[in-house]
Amino acid sequence: MSYEYSDADQHEALYNVARRYPGGGIVALAAALSQRLAKRITVPVLRNKLRPGINTHHITFEDLSLIIELCQEANMPDATMPLEALCWRHGLVPVALPRAGEDLGDPAQAVIRVMKEIGDVATAVTKAADDGVITEAELDDIEREFIEAQAAIAAWRADIQRRAEKSRRKASA
Repeated sequence: MSYEYSDADQHEALYNVARRYPGGGIVALAAALSQRLAKRITVPVLRNKLRPGINTHHITFEDLSLIIELCQEANMPDATMPLEALCWRHGLVPVALPRAGEDLGDPAQAVIRVMKEIGDVATAVTKAADDGVITEAELDDIEREFIEAQAAIAAWRADIQRRAEKSRRKASA
């Protein structure tokens, strides 16, 4: 039986993301880190730094940032999960900033996308609470849905602000 690490704990989330790194997990990540840093990062050292419960090796903030950056460059959908878990631990809400100038299309369609994300949160909560108990795995799913909904709302807000700015510039021209 293998232990399933949680994406709600920042240490375990980082370990999970590293194990899913494309091309070979921690082995491939060690190679990518070595190349980026121009110094050799051995697989055993990286594994010890990443593995929850190992107290002899530690990840620095720079390590964390670089690992997340490499995962984002590899287009991993859960690349920022360790950072999100860290924020949740401290009662903060991590929200991905929309790309500059990102057009969400028709404003009515943007509303529908936001409401769909909020509906996904409600569905996850309803499904989890069906038996009166919310497990850690269910909580992970719910928190992930909350993050996606908050990101959708932030993107929607940025799109509305961009549209208003565009209108102001047009009116003053």
